[in-house]
Amino acid sequence: QVQLVESGGGLVQPGGSLRLSCAVSGTGFNRYTMGWYRQVPGKQRELVARITAGGSTSYADSVKGRFTISRDNAKNTVYLQMNSLKPEDTGVYYCNAPKTPDGILTLWYWGQGTQVTVSS
Repeated sequence: QVQLVESGGGLVQPGGSLRLSCAVSGTGFNRYTMGWYRQVPGKQRELVARITAGGSTSYADSVKGRFTISRDNAKNTVYLQMNSLKPEDTGVYYCNAPKTPDGILTLWYWGQGTQVTVSS
């Protein structure tokens, strides 16, 4: 049973930065495409960044140029560096392994997520 543990969220002022981490238990991490998702109240969870097993990355337009996803296969961990944060980046952030290009279907159960609040 794979477990996902997200951390690194917090309260930050607009223009600030945060680095999120997601530790993935179990084996085979290096074989999977991983993604970071954002959920705000009343909206569907949105895939904002993806990284393939080979290290290719892609981003939602709303975060392109500001967020960077990376992975450390030796540590079974995926990261999300968030710069130039905006109030609209506020939400709960989750990681998972997307099964489909739109990220709606995922391989594993969700973790608890980590809250990011961007406010002055």
